[in-house]
Amino acid sequence: MTFMDEALAAARAAADAGEVPIGCVVVRDNAVIAAAGNRTLRDRDPTAHAELLALREAASKIGSERLIGCDLYVTLEPCTMCAGAVSLARVRRLYYGAADPKGGAVDSGVRFFSAPTCHHAPQVYPGIGESQSAEMLRAFFKARR
Repeated sequence: MTFMDEALAAARAAADAGEVPIGCVVVRDNAVIAAAGNRTLRDRDPTAHAELLALREAASKIGSERLIGCDLYVTLEPCTMCAGAVSLARVRRLYYGAADPKGGAVDSGVRFFSAPTCHHAPQVYPGIGESQSAEMLRAFFKARR
């Protein structure tokens, strides 16, 4: 199982709970140290995106707000809020599945990591698990229309 497979599993669990199916894992020393799916509805928290939840868990586990040497795998291109958190956490590499032309902020929209005010930009690898991520999102929203 790849790290993106684990992020996809977290996304499926989020979908099963009625949340938008986005999943994320944080990896350090070739092991998952944190995993989360979206929980905005459950937590009644607009900031409970998979990335923020996984970053918080990882920081707690390693005892530092700086996730030096950590990589983040997420099923959808991060939004501006999540891209900012990835930068502040000093994540080494960001791997994401589907692009998000409407709400993404990495290669779409504001392109946060390219902004002169961005303190740290991770190495970015888009399109990892893209078809599975995109299909899960399409199916989720189709079922709700």
